[in-house]
Amino acid sequence: MHPAGAAAAGTLRQRKWPSKRRVPVSQPGMADPHQLFDDTSSAQSRGYGAQRAPGGLGYPTASASPQAAFLGDPVSNMAMAYGSSLAAQGKELVDKNIDRFIPVTKLKYYFAVDTVYVGKKLGLLFFPYLHQDWEVQYQQDTPVAPRFDVNAPDLYIPAMAFITYVLVAGLALGTQDRFSPDLLGLQASSALAWLTLEVLAILLSLYLVTVNTDLTTIDLVAFLGYKYVGMIGGVLMGLLFGKMGYYLVLGWCCVSIFVFMIRTLRLKILAEAAAEGIPVRGARNQLRMYLTMAVAAAQPLLMYWLTFHLVR
Repeated sequence: MHPAGAAAAGTLRQRKWPSKRRVPVSQPGMADPHQLFDDTSSAQSRGYGAQRAPGGLGYPTASASPQAAFLGDPVSNMAMAYGSSLAAQGKELVDKNIDRFIPVTKLKYYFAVDTVYVGKKLGLLFFPYLHQDWEVQYQQDTPVAPRFDVNAPDLYIPAMAFITYVLVAGLALGTQDRFSPDLLGLQASSALAWLTLEVLAILLSLYLVTVNTDLTTIDLVAFLGYKYVGMIGGVLMGLLFGKMGYYLVLGWCCVSIFVFMIRTLRLKILAEAAAEGIPVRGARNQLRMYLTMAVAAAQPLLMYWLTFHLVR
């Protein structure tokens, strides 16, 4: 080969395969001299932004959460204490106002029942002729809870009986293809309206006759609400055995509730007259007897009025 051609070929090889230069590797923590800004994406590997000592350059510690900072603030603690005191005062105010209009503590007494009491009370409502002692037991001038005395009035049985009566009325209307929400609501509201009228009429009568008795409004609601038990029995027997079963069971329950009311109310109304020294045949005592008889006689009438249209 010609020497000039060999020289040219050597030159081409040198241009095609340039010599490699070693680029210095940057050490950790050293910035690249050709880089304008620091790369913060790998700050943890470089030590940038690492946790500082507490109080270092005024930065908070990384372990301090916002909740801990909030609770550690004295102003926040004062605000929490003030809010707690306001909530306690509001609860106390609400409890006082509720006790003024709704005697919650008294209502607890009327719902202090158990299964044994409910069974005995239902037996007393259906068979009052077998019961002898009708006196309410007292403990330090306070009547004992109903679960300890079957003669004590309660609101559990009347409330459950009223709800069950409405449900049984809906069942009776459904079997006759006459069920509707409006008709069921009318049935419930009419029963509640009659109960309210009874209570108001008895309170007015006691005021006119000037009877000094411990019979309270809640006692009246309890005693008058016991008639729903017999109404339920009459309607159920009417659904199972027709009108004959309805009249037999309802008649028995009407007589039972009449006897029950007479023996219960005479201790509440007539016993006060005897304690006051009023003669048995006196005019005022006669009025009390008539009032007791009227209240007892009204129960069978209302039992029939509120149930006769449910049995066909």
